[in-house]
Amino acid sequence: MRGQFLKNLFSLGIVVVCLGGLLTTLSWYLSDNNKNHTAPVRQEVPQQADDLSSGCREIIDKVNRLYAQTWEKKEDKYKKFRSELSSKCQGFEKAIITQANTVVGSKIVYDGERKSLVQVTPEMFNTFPKEHPFPNKTWETCAVVGNGGILSDSGCGKMIDSAQFVIRCNLPPLNNGYQDHVGVKTDLVTANPSILFEKYGALMGRRRPFIESLRSYGNSLLLLPTFSYRSNTPVSLRAFYSIEDFGSPTRAISFNPQYLQKLDVFWRSKGLRAVRLSSGLMVASLALELCSNVHLFGFWPFSNHPHGLRTLKNHYYDDIQTKKKFHAMPLEFELLLQLHTEGVLRLHLDDCVPGEVNLMGSTGGDGPPL
Repeated sequence: MRGQFLKNLFSLGIVVVCLGGLLTTLSWYLSDNNKNHTAPVRQEVPQQADDLSSGCREIIDKVNRLYAQTWEKKEDKYKKFRSELSSKCQGFEKAIITQANTVVGSKIVYDGERKSLVQVTPEMFNTFPKEHPFPNKTWETCAVVGNGGILSDSGCGKMIDSAQFVIRCNLPPLNNGYQDHVGVKTDLVTANPSILFEKYGALMGRRRPFIESLRSYGNSLLLLPTFSYRSNTPVSLRAFYSIEDFGSPTRAISFNPQYLQKLDVFWRSKGLRAVRLSSGLMVASLALELCSNVHLFGFWPFSNHPHGLRTLKNHYYDDIQTKKKFHAMPLEFELLLQLHTEGVLRLHLDDCVPGEVNLMGSTGGDGPPL
């Protein structure tokens, strides 16, 4: 019943009205990221509420009514969903290319170009980790941080950093005033090759600026879609060699295209139709296998804040829009909101309250080591 209500809530007609008007599709994983970003001084922004269409208001009002319900984790539903996800996608064993699951001489099929493949050479094989980089037990709490404008002035930095494992998307800026709202702790960060091409010249020239940009993420894992498209492979391997040559503590790893194909099938079975899943949904899915309690921040696909309806930028650090509509952001959000209402994971759409900064609750502990 609730699932049907959500489907009605995000009916195609209303979504088109919203996205065709003031609301824009949120891309929390893609940005050309061509500038050094500094958090702007907060200014009062007109709420623009009178400019919203009735369809947009209806969506946001219904989201707010659902979100206003007291959230409680439903352990039975979480375990059922996680079991289904694990059995069909095998993220723990298959999400990352390793020497254990991909041997020399084997052929890798690109998940974005399924008629194309590449044979694993000894040189390529040596870039793979020997085994999967995740521990044999789950983390108690994980924060998956999107780059949505809803994080601006949210004050959620300390809450995000209180998670045992923090996942970020597409090499986002963390300092220069942003840390209060998005935190700084990073255990895994994704990178779309478009950034490597556009900001770092495909790593064909000077590589030091790229390596220096990784300092914000410490000894985190850098997750690359090396084998999603043929054009991704050379630049992703150059990223690995750059990290190795400069002795950076960051460790580059690659998504396994077999896992991404299975993940696409899984979400299609839930009703999602998209040319390609967003990296935000990819890592949120991975977190649901690796973590007991998954918290999502910065996942909001509309350009008005759910509380007060003030205008939001596309990302918390810039207002650059998506260049190509590969992804179905509102429909992805619909599915994540449904999982929130079912108690499987928790979406954070409110600003964070000072003093309420610990996602760990009473569990404590530092979690398993990388």
